[in-house]
Parts: sequence; C-alpha cells; structure tokens
Amino acid sequence: MATKLKAGGFMEFVKRQDLKRIWGGFWQLADPKIWIASTVPMFVGGTMAICIGKRFNLFWFIVALIAVYLIETGKNAFNEVIDYKSGVDVFVDEKDRTPFSGGKKTIVQGKLTVTEAAAIAVLTTGAACVLGLIIVLFWERSVLWIGLAGVVISVIYSLPPFKLCYRGLGEVAVGFTFGPLIVTGIYLAMTGTIDYRVVIAAVPIGFLIANVLWINQYPDYEADKKGGKFNWVVRLGKKKALKYYALWFILAYVFFIVIAVLFRNPFWLLGFVSVPIAVQCVKTAYKYYDDTQKLTPANAKTIQVYIVTGLAMIVAAITHLL
Repeated sequence: MATKLKAGGFMEFVKRQDLKRIWGGFWQLADPKIWIASTVPMFVGGTMAICIGKRFNLFWFIVALIAVYLIETGKNAFNEVIDYKSGVDVFVDEKDRTPFSGGKKTIVQGKLTVTEAAAIAVLTTGAACVLGLIIVLFWERSVLWIGLAGVVISVIYSLPPFKLCYRGLGEVAVGFTFGPLIVTGIYLAMTGTIDYRVVIAAVPIGFLIANVLWINQYPDYEADKKGGKFNWVVRLGKKKALKYYALWFILAYVFFIVIAVLFRNPFWLLGFVSVPIAVQCVKTAYKYYDDTQKLTPANAKTIQVYIVTGLAMIVAAITHLL
C-alpha cells in the first residue's frame, strides 16, 4: 500500500513538473515581447476606425486582438517544429545566437517536445479560429475572408508543401499580413467598410515589419543555408541583401507622402520621425553585417523604427478629429 502511495505521489510530481515545463515552454514559444509586431497594426487600424471611420467597439477589438495573438503564437509553434525538423535551429552556431536569432529554442533547449509544440500550434490556431467565428457570427460578417486569409498564411508560412519562409516568400507574407491585412481587417471589423486610403496607409507598416524579419535573418544566415531555408538574405547573400534592407526603409517613407496627399492631412508626414533611427540601422548593418554580435543594435533599432513609426501613425490618425 505504501509503495503504491509513493508511486502515485511520484507520478503526481512528474505530472506537475511536466505541466510546469510545458507552461514555461508555451510562453517562451508565444514570446509576448514580439506581440508588438501585431499590436502596432491593430492599434493603427483601431485608431483609424475611431477617427476616420467613426465607429469602434472596445469589446470586439479586444476579442480580435486576442485572436491575432493566438494566430501569431500558432505561427511561431508551427515554425518551431519545422525549423527543428529541417535542422535550422540545430545548425545555429553558439557564437551567432542572439535575442534575435535561432527561433524560440523551446525544442532545442528541451522545454517542449516536437509533439507538444505541434499540439500548441494546432490548439492556439484553433482557438483563434473559434474567436474569429464568434466575431463573424455576432458582430461583423464581412471580416470572414480577411480572417481566413490570416489563418491560412500563418499555417502555410512554415508547413509543407508550401513552406513560404523556405521559398523566399516569408518576407512578402509577413509584410502583407502585418501591414494591409491586419490594419484593413481591424478597420473592417470595427466599421463594416473598407477605405482604400486605409489599405494604402498600412503599406509602410508592411515594409517596416518585413525589414525587421529581413535584418533578423542575418544571425541565422549559415543555419538557414544549411537547413534549406532559402529566404532572400540567403538567396542574395549578406552584402547584396543590405541594398534591399535600405530600400524597404525608403519605400516606407515615400508612402507617407502618398498617404498625406490622399488624406489631405500633412500630419501623416510624422512618419518621418523615425528616419534618424533608420539611418543608424543601415549604417550599422553595412558596417557589421558579417559580425552577428555587433549587428545586434541594428536588429534592435529596426524594431524601434517599427514602433516609433506606428506611434506616429496613431497620432496622425487622431489629428483627423481636429
């Protein structure tokens, strides 16, 4: 009897330890600090809905925000599984590991098994679909197709046979999803309409988030090359890819001129406030593109450009109330 109790207590302890490990692995995989990628377009689209579309519902906005976070977590989980199986995460050299490289490292570090990571991918994506369906049924039906597009892109981003991020389409998928798709989607969900000016206003966000991905591919260059992950930095080579890194910044700022003209509102030129940071990014990247550790400031500042520009766009949208 005592032996059975001891065995039962041990199994209970193991279960608790497993749950603790999985819970920690889940949050490492979800990585809330990078939710800023989806928070920026959500808040830009939401602010435009309030100030330009004149319609907004806080409850449904929060539901949509949670759904987007779940999709992002699911995408991370799918990508973690595929990168591990292809060897990309394993191939990352320790000297190249930075906060911006090597995926979420949950499987490599033993925080999650492949099966557990795959289960998280399916469950979080499924939960996002349920929330999306609730929005469609009880609030705004017209957002269905945009929601479906978001889910499909998040799944085929990593999963075979599509594997967009392995075929040089990851940058396009990320730019489109976190730019026009999310901004237009939340605007549509809030107002029930699509304004072509809102779609165009989302383009700079797309360029800037694609650039975050672009520069973050440098630390993983060798691992991606070995694992067959042929993103555009691998295809072009580190040095040549820098030209496009600079170009995406330039195109983002050019669009602010177009947006200011379309809305007849010069405050949209506030987007240029992040230009000095972008210039620092490009200078650092050109100087240290082949030195992973010294390139880290460029990785961090590219994210700063994205955040600062997003905040400037929110302010610009608010000026429509004046």
